[in-house]
Amino acid sequence: MKVVSLKLLDGGRIKRAHANGIDCKPGDYCVIESPFGEEIGEVFRESTSVKRMWEKIPLEKVLRKASQKDIEFFNEKMRREEEAFKFCRTRIEERGMPMKLIKVKFFTSERKVMFFFSAEGRIDFRDLVKDLAKKYKMRIEMRQIGIRDEARMLGGIGVCGRFLCCMNVLKEFKPISSNLIKDMDIKINPNKISGLCGRLMCCLSYEVGVTINLSDIGEEEE
Repeated sequence: MKVVSLKLLDGGRIKRAHANGIDCKPGDYCVIESPFGEEIGEVFRESTSVKRMWEKIPLEKVLRKASQKDIEFFNEKMRREEEAFKFCRTRIEERGMPMKLIKVKFFTSERKVMFFFSAEGRIDFRDLVKDLAKKYKMRIEMRQIGIRDEARMLGGIGVCGRFLCCMNVLKEFKPISSNLIKDMDIKINPNKISGLCGRLMCCLSYEVGVTINLSDIGEEEE
């Protein structure tokens, strides 16, 4: 199975995808599957012989090599998302709403735009949705996310020097408890065992085989 690593145009997030029989080389721009329809990324690595771990992790597929028209379309999409983010944030501030806007995503497969936000409690955003619907004349969906999902969506570099596991390889979050730390006899230092989200690092579970082994990520078989 051939797996390619791509740097997405949307914020530089890293994705791995099944080449799906398409001849993808480093430097190529490819369109891949996405929960939002499609996304474009630049291939920076290809692996034709990968460890078996990838057979257990569901990967998006490469749909086609990106044309110039595809790239122009996605650049325009990102411009609209940035503009919608600024508009929505302004409305939130004007209404004094206790919420933090995280990201805006337009869908490529339907006329819908999703606004991701975080807040400490429930938010009545009905008037805000009316403002957004009037502006964009399409289906508006507000989605409240937690602090770990916020880190996954915004991305970043962990203390290990790698891209965050949550944005790179994890499909779902595994519960990490303080008991796990005690079982591994790790000295509890919050600065060393907490991720960018402020919660216990997901990779702590690798030590006890709860998820995949970090040393396997993206490496080719010898």
